[in-house]
Amino acid sequence: MAVSPPADTGRRAVLEVPSVPMDRPYVLGVDLDGVCGDYTAAFRSVVATELGVEESSLPLDRSWDFSEWGLSADEFERLHRLAVSEHRMLRWMPVIAGAAESLWRLSDAGVWIRVITHRLYVNWGHATAIADTVEWLDRARIPYRDICFMGDKPEVGADLYIDDAPHNVTALHESGNRVILFDAPYNQAVTGLRAQDWAECEQMVLRDAATAGFELQTSLPGMERGSGRLED
Repeated sequence: MAVSPPADTGRRAVLEVPSVPMDRPYVLGVDLDGVCGDYTAAFRSVVATELGVEESSLPLDRSWDFSEWGLSADEFERLHRLAVSEHRMLRWMPVIAGAAESLWRLSDAGVWIRVITHRLYVNWGHATAIADTVEWLDRARIPYRDICFMGDKPEVGADLYIDDAPHNVTALHESGNRVILFDAPYNQAVTGLRAQDWAECEQMVLRDAATAGFELQTSLPGMERGSGRLED
């Protein structure tokens, strides 16, 4: 059927093309340390114990290289190794507020949660890191469909990423990926889409999926099942 052109009103007509529904799940690549787990708080506790100092002497507003804590690169590696292998930090790290509930709602809506983490940083401690990570995910009630232990995140193949590390966000941008920068003191110099907390992340993910043409089914307010289902 022929369609007549719009009347000339002196303004250019704007045609909104509806998104084409996708026939595969929308994949969200989620970092752990600094996004789901409070790495700074956990590592601060370990460093204070190992160095025999008060936690208050180690500021939470720190740079990526922990220069405010007076740690050299070698000292950081030594303490991180102790934190993972002896203190088992990856097993008890505090959960960042809202992470589990937001991820449950996204998962229930049809988002494929892909955990991506570079926790195999410590040589000869891979078994401990993997076991403690999986145990922590269960304890923290973080939902996920699969998990990737790797540092080269642009190779994972997600539709959208959530990360806090400046170098990861830069690499993702340079490879043409979309990424939400999870706000932290050490990434203030990085530009791009930024979320202050998980409530903002959740809304950004839903908007991105809808814009890309994915059909998601969100729960009505007050009807979410949430992470509490694991107790049922």
